Amino acid sequence: MSSLKDQMILRDKEMVPRFLVQAMFALMITVTALVAFAQWTGLPNTGVVTEAPIIKERVVTIAGDRRGIYTLTENGVEIAVSSDDRAGFIGVIGKVIDRQRMLSGVPFDTPLRIVRRDNGHTAIIDDGTGHTIELSAYGADNIASFANLLD
Repeated sequence: MSSLKDQMILRDKEMVPRFLVQAMFALMITVTALVAFAQWTGLPNTGVVTEAPIIKERVVTIAGDRRGIYTLTENGVEIAVSSDDRAGFIGVIGKVIDRQRMLSGVPFDTPLRIVRRDNGHTAIIDDGTGHTIELSAYGADNIASFANLLD
């Protein structure tokens, strides 16, 4: 039977090697220094997507009920409901917008814009909160639930 000292030596060998921990902290400090240098010297943010010009837009209001079903209306006319086939993403976006408006103190019935940009991307702009949701990374069906409203 091995002693407690032998067990501790064996345990220490199984831990992460010291040089890896030091390399991790060195990498963290280097990245932080590079970002700080870039910000202090005013280097442009090259990894940030620039907003393309808007070529088409539709002003709508979004409202949810107790069941979590959201309805998009334009001039009082219902144009889409999250309970429709392949429209569940409207409810997801509705919850995000409701949350942003609650935090910002903006009325829930404030209109928002669904826009198509020059580069083909679709976005939802809530001018009341200043929040923009670019839909380029949410999947074809989710993007289509809003993009089809512009066609």
